[in-house]
Amino acid sequence: MTAHKVFGIVLAGGEGKRLMPLTEDRAKPAVPFAGHYRLIDFAISNLINSGLRQIVVLTQYKSHSLDRHVSQTWRLSGMLNAYVASVPAQQRLGKRWFAGSADAIFQSLNLIGDEKPDYVVVVGADHVYRMDFQQMLDAHIESGASVTVAGIRQPKAHSDQFGIIQVDPSHPHRISGFVEKPREVEGLKDSPDEVLASMGNYVFTTSALVEAVRSDARDVESSHDMGGDVIPAFVEEGKAFVYDLNRNEVPGARPDDRFYWRDVGTIDAFYEAHQDLVSKDPVFNLFNNDWPIFSQQWNSPPAKFVQDKDGNAGSLSESTVSLGCYVVGAHVSRSVLGPWVKIDSGAKVEDSIVFERVVIGQGARVHRAILDKEVVVKPGATIGVDPVLDRARGFTISESGVTVVAKGVVVEA
Repeated sequence: MTAHKVFGIVLAGGEGKRLMPLTEDRAKPAVPFAGHYRLIDFAISNLINSGLRQIVVLTQYKSHSLDRHVSQTWRLSGMLNAYVASVPAQQRLGKRWFAGSADAIFQSLNLIGDEKPDYVVVVGADHVYRMDFQQMLDAHIESGASVTVAGIRQPKAHSDQFGIIQVDPSHPHRISGFVEKPREVEGLKDSPDEVLASMGNYVFTTSALVEAVRSDARDVESSHDMGGDVIPAFVEEGKAFVYDLNRNEVPGARPDDRFYWRDVGTIDAFYEAHQDLVSKDPVFNLFNNDWPIFSQQWNSPPAKFVQDKDGNAGSLSESTVSLGCYVVGAHVSRSVLGPWVKIDSGAKVEDSIVFERVVIGQGARVHRAILDKEVVVKPGATIGVDPVLDRARGFTISESGVTVVAKGVVVEA
């Protein structure tokens, strides 16, 4: 780290409606990912690995499991004034919730006032990626900008899915325009088939951030959103710069996963991100010890695979298995098993995501499905095989046909 003081803010107050029913009883950043992680672990791990040691997590909706995860997992040394603190809406300015991400920061300005940082790094809590924010901070300081927005290159054909950053042709890094999900847009000068999409990560000079959110709070026409209101105001003033992720060098990154970034805001995106993990050569590599993704360490035995009473050993291929799992003569392929999952003899689990403490009975079949925690699949039952039956049972089915079973449901044969 440089001699500059840097403060981290993780925006974790979103409802996550598009991830229902996984967010029916938990905040979106608390949704389990890749077995024993939570989505928020990626954002905080990136900040910690980048050298930040004072970090707050601004929470709002259904935050109990998220608050508990942060308090149990992210324990830093108070002796060195290092902390990751979960901060709910404090209602310091009246009895109201956060009206948007900019309002969340505005209502939490006392946190910035207490630490008095030179710069503030603001990140979202529900993206899967690796990034060294120290390099982005150095670029921000060198540029003299008020705000630097992290951008990632995406195919031009997908521009209608993102907020698109337009760059000033007379200056390689100054943002000239920010367009939300345009159907038509020009490609990059050095890569005409690509565009720069906002990652929802920002570095602010502190004084500029404080003034911006105060100004936004006075604007009765504003939706009080960082990407929708605050950043465009900086762009209009010519004070917003972009940091292209292709400039970022993360230790231990491989060429094929160096620029990986996933917004897992929908069931299909969440499912596809898991499929990126389970192959022999995963698109996103969790086995990078030079830039680890930290999480809670479960007090659990190792996973165990045994033959059933008839001597059938079952099989396991292209899958991620968490601690505490117990698989008896079952077949698991291209799937992710969370902690303490039990799968009985003859069952088949294919192309699926299974959260913690799920029980899958003898001869059951689970195909292209997401099972939330403590689901019980009775012997011989099927999930993801017959969409008509799944809908009749009240299960959610995504646009691409992924079946989602809510927490604690018992699935009968």
